Amino acid sequence: MKLHNYRAAAFHAFLGVLGFLFAFPFSAFADGYAMGRVIDFATKRPIAGAIVTLPNEVIRTDERGMFTMKSPAAKVGVRAYGYRRGEVALPASAPKSPMEIALLPFTPKALYLTYYGIGDRGLRNSALKLIDETELNALVIDVKGDRGVVTYKTDVPFANQIGAQKLIIVKDIRELIRSLKERGVYTIARIVVFKDNVLGTARPDLAVRSQDGSVWHDRENLIWVDPSKQEVWQYNINLAVEAAGHGFDEIQFDYVRFPDKKGLKFAVQNSEENRVKYISGFLAEAKKQLAPYNVFLAADIFGYVSWNLCDTQIGQKLDAIEPHVDYISLMLYPSGFQFGIPGYRNPVAHPYEIVSLTLKKAQERTGISPVRFRPWLQAFRDYAFDRRHFTGTEIQTQIKASDDFGSGGWMLWNPRNVYLADGLKRRVKVTQTGATMHDPQG
Repeated sequence: MKLHNYRAAAFHAFLGVLGFLFAFPFSAFADGYAMGRVIDFATKRPIAGAIVTLPNEVIRTDERGMFTMKSPAAKVGVRAYGYRRGEVALPASAPKSPMEIALLPFTPKALYLTYYGIGDRGLRNSALKLIDETELNALVIDVKGDRGVVTYKTDVPFANQIGAQKLIIVKDIRELIRSLKERGVYTIARIVVFKDNVLGTARPDLAVRSQDGSVWHDRENLIWVDPSKQEVWQYNINLAVEAAGHGFDEIQFDYVRFPDKKGLKFAVQNSEENRVKYISGFLAEAKKQLAPYNVFLAADIFGYVSWNLCDTQIGQKLDAIEPHVDYISLMLYPSGFQFGIPGYRNPVAHPYEIVSLTLKKAQERTGISPVRFRPWLQAFRDYAFDRRHFTGTEIQTQIKASDDFGSGGWMLWNPRNVYLADGLKRRVKVTQTGATMHDPQG
């Protein structure tokens, strides 16, 4: 967009980066009901299927973007796929015309930071510098990481009881989220669910067992907990609810699956029916309890799930998961496709095809909009094939495949928390004389 003066440039940059929700004249209560319409801020077109959150109900807008409230409320939260979420305070007395709520389009483009990465000032500032200088606009942050450590002081009692608070990396999570929001950063809380060494050690009765009855450890010597145990479900949902309350824009569940090793013992029979039932059941319960918080919900899904007709032996089937999440985050690291895909035996030599064809296969399976897929992309060195480095060319190729598909953004994974600008679009600074500014929302 062409900007012709500094104040206009600053204003438009502010809108483009922060993506607030706007509301116009509020609804009248006709026959005791309040009505409203959700529209696209840029095009003014209605948004069908937007999610309107009230204290005691959740409503979907119709094809005209309309919704009807069954009871008065002090505020209303609204979100829609491909948009920033928002919240509007309602006046005590409503005008005669229906309220009109405008959402800003938004495409998250994220980096992942481990609990160590977000706690280390150098690594955190390096990531924020990239966000300032490139198309990046989001962060995925470990709330509960791969070992089960909760990274900040939590009010969930169970976390303290099992020893998940022995290492507090983030001293003030609310202040961290506040500072990120000031910069316009979209925040995603990553919660590792059924891989939990802390919980499994403290409560072996909740742990996955080997055939001989002993507590099972994976290749990293870490314990997993039983996905059929309601106590495990509720602990992770409590952490998610707390994270939502702290202001995270999105909750992302990782390792939301059964372990992929054969011959393990659970509290229920290890059948495909049960595996799918308990994974989708957990996500359904999480969605229910998170509903009042107007927060997006996502799940990290194994890449081969798009191709396999079965549950990939881990309980993940796209058609069972899709109804319970806003975004499906397929892990499309070429290094993770050890058998390749049809026509491409060496995946690291064909990153575009791996990302593109897997996303297309997932859409064929589900029939949902491309915007509801936000894939994980590889930003680390290959470990399975020829040990090549994934640098600017490989990263740019994966991003292009995701963008060409029309996905709702993408996320870069590097467990070392080291990222470079190579392969990313640079953000053009706005000058006082006017300039064409790169749109961070794509």
